[in-house]
Amino acid sequence: MALVTVTEFTDPACPFAWSAEPSRWRLRWRYGDQIEWTLRMVVLSETVAELEQKGLTPARLAAGAASLSRRYGMPMTTDDRELSASLPACRAIVAARLHAGENAAATMLRTVRIRNFSGQPLDAPETIAGAARDAGIDPELLAGWIDDPATEQALQADMDAARNPTPASLAQSDRLATWSGGKRYTCPSYELSATDRGAGLSVPGFQPDNAYDVAFANAIPEAEIRSAPSSVAELLAWAAEPLATQEVAVVCGIEPAEARAQLTAVATEQPVGNDGFWTLA
Repeated sequence: MALVTVTEFTDPACPFAWSAEPSRWRLRWRYGDQIEWTLRMVVLSETVAELEQKGLTPARLAAGAASLSRRYGMPMTTDDRELSASLPACRAIVAARLHAGENAAATMLRTVRIRNFSGQPLDAPETIAGAARDAGIDPELLAGWIDDPATEQALQADMDAARNPTPASLAQSDRLATWSGGKRYTCPSYELSATDRGAGLSVPGFQPDNAYDVAFANAIPEAEIRSAPSSVAELLAWAAEPLATQEVAVVCGIEPAEARAQLTAVATEQPVGNDGFWTLA
């Protein structure tokens, strides 16, 4: 039974949200079905021109990916590649959520991210169709969902919510971004609501694990916390999808080098950038 609902504001293009994935997997493992997750898309960019106006170039994108990958350990291509807007992928994820549920949306977000940080253009139809197949969604079916006017309405509602942070988040303005209408959430940002008492907590922006630990301890002090997996194989079997070395290391509470050594014995790797994703052999 879910004790708390987590509304996550995120975007498949954001390298900080991608770098925070080990923390999200850790929370999912520790709390299991005591957390109900919901996704809201921020939409960091609607057009490539918007990115160019902000001074982003392929070279800057590659340099940023290399820096973040070294610092936080998540696989990212460091090759120069064309800029791409996140709007089409966000719309596809919202379409999956609206027509197939939160789990489908979460899987679609994951597969889109893997393709994006492997170097595929985020706004290309073939990228979105391929991510849909990876997520077990018929691309033609998804295309119909995307064209549904209700999808556009839901996407706009996501964007509006992302640009209306809670008062507690506004008090942490250094964790927010500025837009023409004021402040918006950066990625990932969490709003926590305990399901039985309406208690709300906000954890805006990229945060260390202890920030999440404090927030969840306050939101659901009665929750049972599962100990670390007994093996990397147990974690991969539970996740039921490929995990990066850093994700495995954080959830298991071991160093990345030790995680890689253990993974090599039981799993196969799909290389991406300076690391890769592991699936049980």
